[in-house]
Amino acid sequence: MKELRAREIREMSSEEREKKLQELRRELMHERGVSAMGGAPPNPGRIRSLRRQIARIMTVIREEERK
Repeated sequence: MKELRAREIREMSSEEREKKLQELRRELMHERGVSAMGGAPPNPGRIRSLRRQIARIMTVIREEERK
């Protein structure tokens, strides 16, 4: 899965952003679960990437709320 850029996130509708946010959070929970069970994650940088993407979406959502 490719990284989302802020510009791409801003171009999404608010419903699309919310849907993507839920999807990323679900995926993050899964990756953390695998890690907590002692399994080696197939992609070690994936958790960090997911957290960054979630933060980007949250930032854009907050920017939209302030307008």
